[in-house]
Amino acid sequence: MKVAIVGGSGKMGQWFARLLHKEGKQVLLTSRSEEKLREVQQQLDVEVTTDTGQIRDVDAIMISVPLDAFESVVKQIAPHTSSGQVVVDVTSLKVQPVDIMHHYITSAVTLGMHPVFGPGAKSPAKQNFVLTPTNEQEASLAEKVKDYLEAREARVAMMTPHEHDKMMTIILGLAHFIAIVSADTLLHQDRFQQMKEIGSTTYKVLYTLIESVISEDPELYASLQMGFPHIGEIEEQFLRNAAAWADLVRNRDTQAFADRMSALKKILEQTDPHFQKAYENMYKISDGL
Repeated sequence: MKVAIVGGSGKMGQWFARLLHKEGKQVLLTSRSEEKLREVQQQLDVEVTTDTGQIRDVDAIMISVPLDAFESVVKQIAPHTSSGQVVVDVTSLKVQPVDIMHHYITSAVTLGMHPVFGPGAKSPAKQNFVLTPTNEQEASLAEKVKDYLEAREARVAMMTPHEHDKMMTIILGLAHFIAIVSADTLLHQDRFQQMKEIGSTTYKVLYTLIESVISEDPELYASLQMGFPHIGEIEEQFLRNAAAWADLVRNRDTQAFADRMSALKKILEQTDPHFQKAYENMYKISDGL
């Protein structure tokens, strides 16, 4: 089986190239930058090209490009796709990319897939993947992809593109927003470096989250924030809640603070069977840092 990864010089493209090559698949990486492709080729020992037309000879095509370049890339590769091929995208949003693939790619079977992790993962094991089939052909392909991933101990969920994007608005959008705003607050404090040295376990975990987000591509994270549906409403709700909690502290209303926190604790105890292990799990994370 031969797989082409469009945008293969990027971090996630390389991640999938490494996985597929290790399993004995033929891998072809395409990208606009010949220099980057050569660098990746030296590391992974795979075939590379700047000629998009070469994808006509592969069995499967994976699209791993930024959201803002997605439509132009799909428009470019579409004439080289054919029946018998499958085309899978790995963007973090699904509604728009899936619609774009349906519009331009009329012969090959397409499928939206979101690997909900970054290129730092060592393998698919214990990682989350979301598949978003929209018709019977795509559902059949999704079942095969699901079997492939689950055989490698990955966790796979299936849902519609709209369901995916709505959930990712919270899972990624709000989480990234909290980390970025926390960084903007923390890094403007005096002696923040010393705080890191003497920080508590909670602080270390927060700091790791901050660094992991800030270390990524700012343009990617900006495009995600602009692309998530209703993200503005969610972030405004977060800011209102933050203001309400700050008011409790400002007014030194100890009882109201404790009561409100107790109410949240009760909800988590009722909805999360592993809630009681949260403190222990935090230390496991911290010990691994």
